Amino acid sequence: MTRTAATTCLERSLIILGIILLIIGFIAAIPIIWTIGIIVVVIGAILALLGMAGHAVGGRRHYF
Repeated sequence: MTRTAATTCLERSLIILGIILLIIGFIAAIPIIWTIGIIVVVIGAILALLGMAGHAVGGRRHYF
């Protein structure tokens, strides 16, 4: 995997996980799951934006 493919996979995984948590939290009416889902989606979106801009995240250029 190239650097771009690895970071894209991580970001995509976070966003998908967040959306799944949002759906489960909404259907089951569990506010904490809903809140965690929102946080995970936001973190995934921030990582995606920083990755597209070419910035190092967390002091590292890559995690592999």
